[in-house]
Amino acid sequence: MLSPDTDTPSRPANPHDGAFLEEKAFRARTVLVFGTITDALASETVRKLLALDAESSAPITMIVSSPGGHLESGDAIHDVVRFVASPVHMVGTGWVGSAATHLYLGAARERRVCLPQTRFLIHQPSGGAGGAASDMAIQAQEILKARERIAEVIARETGQPIERVRQDIERDLWMPAQEAVAYGLASRVIRRREELWR
Repeated sequence: MLSPDTDTPSRPANPHDGAFLEEKAFRARTVLVFGTITDALASETVRKLLALDAESSAPITMIVSSPGGHLESGDAIHDVVRFVASPVHMVGTGWVGSAATHLYLGAARERRVCLPQTRFLIHQPSGGAGGAASDMAIQAQEILKARERIAEVIARETGQPIERVRQDIERDLWMPAQEAVAYGLASRVIRRREELWR
């Protein structure tokens, strides 16, 4: 069968291509975290990390491109990255924002790298509080606690003073790759896979 715009045969869609590529990535000990961080994505990512860790203590590569999402789902991935015995190499690409930056910081600094076009975003959590005034007050308190926790993680993992981080996350702070390295989010910028192990 020819596709209407070309003279070359078109390949029929294979519904198993996605599963096949996921399996290939898994066998290469690579976990992909793309898109919004949700509880479903966190569950899938954690299952993969635990399965790979049970199979071998060889390094795992996690490639992250995400605008962020649910903070506690990012927490789950962050904590499991630290929980497994296998070293996890974190590779940022595209954008690594908000809750995605939080999970990215789960890896040790020397194992956090990014590709040249990556942009990072750090900021304080946002909330959509509604309902009774007393419930809104509770939600506001929880957002303030989450804000402080995020600041502490960023300060610990980047080496930045906590006072500077608190100030930096007051508003959206975007950083291109080299600025993220200078800030301490990533250890270095890489261009090729072989540079990951240097």
